[in-house]
Amino acid sequence: MAITTVLTGVKPTGQPHIGNYLGAIRPALELSSEPNTETWLFIADYHTLTTTPDPKRLREMTYEVAATWLACGLDPNKTVFYRQSDIPEILELSWILSCFTPKGLMNRAHAYKAKVQENQEAGKEDLDFGVNMGLYSYPVLMAADILVFSAHKVPVGEDQVQHLEIARDIAQKFNRQYGEIMKVPQAVVPKVGKNVPGLDGRKMSKSYDNSILMFEEPARLKKLVGRIKTDSLPPEAPKSTDGSIIFDIYQAFAIPDQIATLKSKFEAGISWGAAKEELFQVMDEALRGPREKYKQLMADKSYIDGLLKQGAERARANAVPFMHKVRQAIGVGS
Repeated sequence: MAITTVLTGVKPTGQPHIGNYLGAIRPALELSSEPNTETWLFIADYHTLTTTPDPKRLREMTYEVAATWLACGLDPNKTVFYRQSDIPEILELSWILSCFTPKGLMNRAHAYKAKVQENQEAGKEDLDFGVNMGLYSYPVLMAADILVFSAHKVPVGEDQVQHLEIARDIAQKFNRQYGEIMKVPQAVVPKVGKNVPGLDGRKMSKSYDNSILMFEEPARLKKLVGRIKTDSLPPEAPKSTDGSIIFDIYQAFAIPDQIATLKSKFEAGISWGAAKEELFQVMDEALRGPREKYKQLMADKSYIDGLLKQGAERARANAVPFMHKVRQAIGVGS
């Protein structure tokens, strides 16, 4: 039976928040347990250079992401777990792919368009102010991350679907020129957690200061849950679960019986304070074990180093022969 390759990564921007967990980490781990599936999970440290040039901070953030994956249940014996920067073939492929990527495609990429809009709103004459080529060509490097390992499925949040479409476009363009060398990947968007709301209702993001980090201590977690935006309905008034930030996050951590019970309480009337308390309890219970494991892993970083080294060796065993095929196809090297 054919093996399905599942690949995803997380950019190290500090300890991941629950949106990262629900949108990418958990779906990838669930897929890794399926039969006839080979999983590739990586830390996208080169992507972070677009915003974080501090070497000490980048190293620390890389450990934080690695420890999070492991604390959440990643089994390095079953999964190829590696650091992007340990695979030089990724950067080589990124340059090759950039030669097949229309500039217009990059002009339409979300991150670049958002920066241009930000400059417009700030009244800047130079609409490309603050845009480096890493930010601009980010989707090409992401395509290389995926295509170098011939991934079939890529779990992503809703905001990353466009990048998967770009990777597909680039792969198809390359294949039209050189034959079926690139595997055209498919995006896998989780039903729960595909667009996790933050404390203020916008998409959860550290840049919005509306996120809940994965391993907050209970007191801090409770305080953050208490900041979730709600309306002014009185406690006894029936409340809709549709569009409720509290209920959206709750159902991502609770079991079906708990979800049904809280839904009934919403319909009968529950105070926002009581609803937030129920959310805190279910989140704290779900994250308690991973939180302790995370602390242990961060206290022994040499263990993480060893795992990432092993993962890089396994990853390069696939990347090197793939790039040999690519070089032969385009007519470079021996």
